[in-house]
Amino acid sequence: MQPFAFATATEILFGRGQAAQAAARVAGLGKRVLLVYGRDAGRAHWLTDALAGQGCAVTGFSVPREPDVALIKEGIDAADDAQVVAAVGGGAVIDAGKAIAALVPATRPLLDHLEVVGQGLPLDNPPLPFVALPTTAGTGAEVTRNAVIGVPEHRRKVSLRDARMLPRLAIVDPALTDGCPRAVTLASGLDAVTQVIEPYVCTRANPMTDALCRDAIPRGLAALRRLMEDEDAEARDDMAWVSLCGGLALANAGLGAVHGLAGPLGGLTGAPHGAICGALLPHVLETNRRAATDPAAVERLDQVARWIGAAFDTPFASMPEATRALADWSHRAGLPALSALGVGPEAQAAAADAAATSSSMKANPAALTPNDLRRIMEEAG
Repeated sequence: MQPFAFATATEILFGRGQAAQAAARVAGLGKRVLLVYGRDAGRAHWLTDALAGQGCAVTGFSVPREPDVALIKEGIDAADDAQVVAAVGGGAVIDAGKAIAALVPATRPLLDHLEVVGQGLPLDNPPLPFVALPTTAGTGAEVTRNAVIGVPEHRRKVSLRDARMLPRLAIVDPALTDGCPRAVTLASGLDAVTQVIEPYVCTRANPMTDALCRDAIPRGLAALRRLMEDEDAEARDDMAWVSLCGGLALANAGLGAVHGLAGPLGGLTGAPHGAICGALLPHVLETNRRAATDPAAVERLDQVARWIGAAFDTPFASMPEATRALADWSHRAGLPALSALGVGPEAQAAAADAAATSSSMKANPAALTPNDLRRIMEEAG
């Protein structure tokens, strides 16, 4: 067995009702709290009030969009004398909170720490304690060691990354995802599924991530299909688990061409990350299956095809049959094509070139050329 390492948040609380512990646990880390939330502050009032009841002084900070450099700088200013940062929201909110917690104690400029467009320097001081409470089942950001930040002047989304950015506490309470809008559920759910498929087929998979992904891939596909038919608490629980598994797996194995392209495309167009991933996934899988030469990678890709086929009523499907079933179902459920997301030929060409420097692409199970990547985006368009 190949040696491997596995790192995650210091502590994970999973299950319905676990959010009730949040205020006391945050207060135990510091009484001056920066609370990061999404566009609607009202969705975080329950935690604001509970923190006040614990004797905390709470400063709120809204993240109304996917985080960029300007927003993170505003958050650092808002943090002021904070002792702890907590974030309740989707992946963008959690990434913003994670970045703010990391950079408040930093002495270097933000750009010095960013990958690709900066120097990618490690943090020069440990982050503030960070607590994550996801309200969508998608990115798994509550257990990853990076934050994705847009850099508009470079038209890129890049990572701030440091092992010490792993949250002090991740509270994954599926009840916080109940009633999530259908379009958000679909896009974030496809992202979650992608994030257990790519670590499973990537070149850096290990026994721990395999154990997570083998269960999570079929579970996530089935749960997402149920949620597109009806609100279902058990399916919400399953998707929250799959999202958590994806965060654990990608942080300890890697991703692939879906995320290698999604990062540049998001920076170039502003299109939602989860929707981009969902549109790309079938076409990346089929292209990887054609290009893969390692027998072990081929077998894993074929297993993924069988799981997809079983989920969409085409058991024992080949990869082309399985990916066609997935793409057709996704679009019937409301997922837009890339062109409807504002991804045109110019962005596709730029993304194909930019993906070559993406950290996500390094673990893809097959060597793909820029022409392969352009064809994937054309097929997803």
